[in-house]
Amino acid sequence: MPDTMRAAVLHAPGDIRVEEVPVPEPGPNDALVRVAACGVCGSDIPRMLRPGGSYHLPLICGHEFSGHVVALGDELAAAGTVQVGDLVTVPPLIPCEKCGPCQQGNFSLCEDYDYFGSRRPGAYAQYATVPARNLMVLPADLDPRAAAMLDPAAIALHAVWRTRLRSGHRVAVVGAGPIGLFAVQWARIAGAAEVLAIDLNEQKTAMAREAGATHTAASPEEARELAGAGYDVIIESAGVPPTIEQAVTLTARHGEAVFIGIPHDPVVLPKSAFGHFLRREVTLHGAWNSFSAPFPGDEWRTAARAMASGALAWKFMITHELGLDALPGTMHQLGDRSVFSSKVLFLPNED
Repeated sequence: MPDTMRAAVLHAPGDIRVEEVPVPEPGPNDALVRVAACGVCGSDIPRMLRPGGSYHLPLICGHEFSGHVVALGDELAAAGTVQVGDLVTVPPLIPCEKCGPCQQGNFSLCEDYDYFGSRRPGAYAQYATVPARNLMVLPADLDPRAAAMLDPAAIALHAVWRTRLRSGHRVAVVGAGPIGLFAVQWARIAGAAEVLAIDLNEQKTAMAREAGATHTAASPEEARELAGAGYDVIIESAGVPPTIEQAVTLTARHGEAVFIGIPHDPVVLPKSAFGHFLRREVTLHGAWNSFSAPFPGDEWRTAARAMASGALAWKFMITHELGLDALPGTMHQLGDRSVFSSKVLFLPNED
């Protein structure tokens, strides 16, 4: 095992340096994981580029990752639950297990959680140490790139399960990034009769059709024309004020809208949108993370089975596969939107 590894280290907002750092030492109940793939989450962009985006500096970001176990702490080795060589994905939240929500099994709502890539070192690096509870062993023949995409797949499923989506429902997905593309697929798997995908980027709406969307719209006007009496379920994954308003106004009577996207600007519902929400007796849901009991939750286990069986498509979403040296420049390009991307994967141990 080498003493040092390459990692993309955030020193200040926008100051990302690929440098040599010590390989972390696993604790007694930890594993050392050689990172196979780490995806860029939309939350990584403001975290790495905006002031106040990270909890502490310097920091190795990255939390959507998979890898292979290369070393075990003494207690974990004795337990025999994980073996050197296992392919694992890593649910990024580390719950405190002590607060009220954790005691109730609502781990997504933990009041004192730790988190890879934001509160502890993440996986824009060649190696990461992972507590035993966060090691989800996967079939050896699953593509590690698919394993690294289980986090957005589970987030989308968690949001869908917040609703009463049933067979025959009309569904609209606002935002056709990876979470939205997985939401399209989960809606179709659940039996939705119609799925509209809405995104201003026509390359993303093309991907949504590949994911199984029956209709797409590249403008609010197109979406309104297609809505008719409204959609039974709206899944909002973009997280910007105009799309949040749009999600509310596209709902049917007694419809539901669930919000995944994290806004970075104030959200104000105009009087007309609020009136729609009231008069149609619409239900609005928040969806935060993807975790339930037993940890990491049925969202993760269901997503893993769907990936392994081929029921959930993922490869078409990948627009970039890059080495660590490309990370600083790519993150800035993503921040100023000068590059089209769906899912960007970094492969830290490939040249």
